Amino acid sequence: MEKIFWTDPYLTKLDTYVTSVNHNDITVGQTIFYAFSGGQESDAGLIGGYPVLQAKKAGHEIIYTLDKEHDLKVGNRVTMTIDWTRRYRLMRLHFAAEVILELAYKYLEGIEKIGAHIAQDKARIDFVWHENISNAFPLLEKEAREIIEANLDIISAFSDEENGRRYWEVEGFSKVPCGGTHLKKTGEVEEIKLKRNNIGRGKERIEIYVS
Repeated sequence: MEKIFWTDPYLTKLDTYVTSVNHNDITVGQTIFYAFSGGQESDAGLIGGYPVLQAKKAGHEIIYTLDKEHDLKVGNRVTMTIDWTRRYRLMRLHFAAEVILELAYKYLEGIEKIGAHIAQDKARIDFVWHENISNAFPLLEKEAREIIEANLDIISAFSDEENGRRYWEVEGFSKVPCGGTHLKKTGEVEEIKLKRNNIGRGKERIEIYVS
């Protein structure tokens, strides 16, 4: 399966073909439809006019679950479309979260990430941390704002194409392994806001919002 969401994450419509059908689960030859991975939620959209109910990774394949009433067969040409409003917010929140995470590693010595989730309304990162993490917000927000306002290039490419391993990089800031969908420029994130959520003794959550 050719994952075009990596090479062109801004593409919202694609003509492709069905490669397998197992009841209401199908696979396709090429895809722009991202499946939940690395904390980033799946895209929403249509394949052949049918809503995708679920998208899940299976090795190097992505299996798409459609309504059981679909009539698609192997070899059928289909048009795939994604909800661009959702995708673009996920991309912006994803990168905003990545920036905050890298800054937390840089300035909060000993902090440990224990979870993350990127949804359409907000992103969150969970940490093991010994104090109120909102104490660091002025510094994190200031540093993040400088990176965003500089409108730097975001490089996204393969580190190991055969095994589907990718990374993003902002020169002079960070290089991070990541197989998500990425913006072209840091400025696309626009304004971010941070909110603290105490999730238990010795654990802190940063919630990240974009305008």
